[in-house]
Amino acid sequence: MNRRDFLAQMGISTAAASLLMGLPSLCMGSAATNRRRRLVFVFSPNGVIPNHFWPDEAGKDFDLKRILQPLADFKDQMLTMKGICNRIQGDGDGHMRGIGCLLTGIELFPGDIQGGSDTPAGWSMGISVDQHVKNQLQADPATATRFGSLEFGVMVPDRADTWTRMSYAGANQPVAPISDPYQMFDKLYGQAKNREMLASVLDDLAGDFKRVSKVLSSEDRQILDLHLDLVRNVEKELKTELAAATKNDSGTVHAVPKLPPNIEEQNDNMPQITQMQIELMINSFLADFARVASLQITNSVGQPRMTWLDIKEGHHGLSHEPDSNEEAYEKLIRINTWYAEQVAHMARRMKETPDPSGHGSLLDNTTIIWTNELGKGNSHTRDNIPFVMVGGGLDFRLGEAYDFGKVPHNRLLLSILEGFGMPEKTFGNPEFCGDGPLTGLIT
Repeated sequence: MNRRDFLAQMGISTAAASLLMGLPSLCMGSAATNRRRRLVFVFSPNGVIPNHFWPDEAGKDFDLKRILQPLADFKDQMLTMKGICNRIQGDGDGHMRGIGCLLTGIELFPGDIQGGSDTPAGWSMGISVDQHVKNQLQADPATATRFGSLEFGVMVPDRADTWTRMSYAGANQPVAPISDPYQMFDKLYGQAKNREMLASVLDDLAGDFKRVSKVLSSEDRQILDLHLDLVRNVEKELKTELAAATKNDSGTVHAVPKLPPNIEEQNDNMPQITQMQIELMINSFLADFARVASLQITNSVGQPRMTWLDIKEGHHGLSHEPDSNEEAYEKLIRINTWYAEQVAHMARRMKETPDPSGHGSLLDNTTIIWTNELGKGNSHTRDNIPFVMVGGGLDFRLGEAYDFGKVPHNRLLLSILEGFGMPEKTFGNPEFCGDGPLTGLIT
């Protein structure tokens, strides 16, 4: 008897079965032991301050400079990758080619979007690596999920141009991130008009879940309880602004997504919106809605004013100041440290959250890749593009700082595919793929 027939004979509804069939206790054969590997890209704009970002020495005994200090708790689960360079030329200014070619590794089409200096340009000529991984996963019934990938944004401007798009479903097919957490919640759990029905539907499902609880492992019961409590509390937060937490049978506390109502998309709410989006991403992984995601915090040439850091100038404007401007230099360090704090928070939430597959934590099976469109803002260089990875989803050798000299970033894109078990000979522009994936990364 297959799982679906088994659940049907127990009188379990289709709605309940769709979640129950993904639990290890009800997965027959090898499916019960399969890891759910995930990939997350986090983008922050306008380059970094290299002297306060890159470790002084490569190897395992690397130092964490000031910007990366928030990631100190994850030193043995992270790696830094200096010497990765975006060699893509052609149309568009440095910022446009920085973000538009970052995950695609190929040129932009000619177009009518005029940059700050160089020729105008359009969208990228190829698919981005996150969407390529998504397509491969979705093509296999064993790894297909409801959405495949989820594109989260934070304060990404409501306009469609090369500076605001990082992911591409294909040539000339930019994928827009969702910057409104409430809109993302609607995508995950239904339209606003159905929210009031959600709680009652969950109540009906609870009876079904209780009926099969005796054949589930204690770990699966915890996963079910966690998932139900997460969804219920998201709904409650939208209406009551009450913070909540749920305890599983072992007493471990799991924070639920905190989505208080009426948080507007405005500059001073960036920290809260970022936290809301991270919670929704964690929840989507628990529900196995997707195994690929991205969090795009603002956009290339983004101008957030980090007033919560007592910084009133726009980020992009500050990034153009010379290094001799000590006040601007210090503010840029603090800005990039704040971005590192968001990556650390995401990693921490994943580390403390058990993976639904039963294999360790979410972080053990997810690789977070934090990156940027420029190596340094005031020079617009696309050499030494920041790439910092945290987590075990790609089975890379972690706890190490790498320095690859100056290699095309296409080789890193090939390494990501290789680490995910999807090797390709080229990705993006073949001219920059001749030497293949970077050596020494795979364990």
